[in-house]
Amino acid sequence: MKADLHLHTTASDGRLSPRELVRKASGINLDVIAVTDHDSVGGIDPALEEAGHIRGILVIPGIEINTDVHDGETHILGYFIDHHDETLGRELDELRNSRYERGWKMVNKLHDLGMNVKWERVLEIADGGPVGRPHIALALQERQYVSTIREAFSRYIGRNAAAYVERKKVTPLEALKLIAEAGGLSVLAHPAEIDTLESLLSELKSAGLVGLEVHYARYTADTIQRLLALAARHDLIPTGGSDYHGLDNTVGVEIGTVGPPQESVERLLAVSKQRRMVT
Repeated sequence: MKADLHLHTTASDGRLSPRELVRKASGINLDVIAVTDHDSVGGIDPALEEAGHIRGILVIPGIEINTDVHDGETHILGYFIDHHDETLGRELDELRNSRYERGWKMVNKLHDLGMNVKWERVLEIADGGPVGRPHIALALQERQYVSTIREAFSRYIGRNAAAYVERKKVTPLEALKLIAEAGGLSVLAHPAEIDTLESLLSELKSAGLVGLEVHYARYTADTIQRLLALAARHDLIPTGGSDYHGLDNTVGVEIGTVGPPQESVERLLAVSKQRRMVT
């Protein structure tokens, strides 16, 4: 069973539409994928509809919620969510509005720095989806102010960079609660860079965290082994995915390049089934 449980579409800051993503996944013989757009569930219905026309691929409705901790940013993945849940929808609307306002402020900061990036062009690149920093990075790259997406983040729009702007803050615990209330399972995304990971895992596990993203884009074998040991110690399912956006190769890898073992997918499916039976 080949799986990739961390994928983005044009519903947030990916470059493929949900239907294109499903077709691409099917074309490389993936069996299970999760659509996990940033603070958005807009890509799930079209992805599910497209998967209905393709034999042998399962689409897990998911989300990636950006959260803040005292020393930076932490992302929470939600799997098997009810993407039509009203409470989830209201909170995501607020987060998307915050992203829009932040994007506009970032573009103004870039203007102050002498970079003529057009807000209208950023909106065109976002193509109706929530405005994310990768859209601004692409606009910077188009204007040849940077050569790569990574450079755009490191010089201008990454945390504490010259044009960075904070967004609406959500805590990891609030994200876990939101996902649980929408019937989902929470997984801590790309955790290797978190300084306080051990203590954070203890806190989140007691609040309902079920998994840890262990198999992730560009993680070394040593990093994976360290995270596997942490997942085992905290009784968390070791998940994984490519974090595919379809951007340049400085910030990501191809869809299907990284993913969890079959056992992890089966454990996630089993836990989700158990939760549904209880509720």
